[in-house]
Amino acid sequence: FKKCAVCHTATEHENHVGPSLMGVVGRPGATVPDCNYSPAMKAFGADGKVWDEALLRKYLPSPQFLVKGTKMTFPGLKSDKDLDNLIAYLKSPAVAH
Repeated sequence: FKKCAVCHTATEHENHVGPSLMGVVGRPGATVPDCNYSPAMKAFGADGKVWDEALLRKYLPSPQFLVKGTKMTFPGLKSDKDLDNLIAYLKSPAVAH
């Protein structure tokens, strides 16, 4: 999570540059209160997309490819191991309450 922690937290309901990722797995897109989402991310989540494991696996390798115009400048996770570890962390009880 170190790469993400520059802009996000996952252990508290507090937005930083990006939204809190606490409880992100299973949460509808662009729905964290008081977060300044880009118009692109708002449009991406407008049809009810939910951040499940499958969608995270599509998004995290290249956020700008999946959500063109997102403010998230993260280049992406290219390693399956990194994806597995990050998703497991985000799904863990310590970050899901």
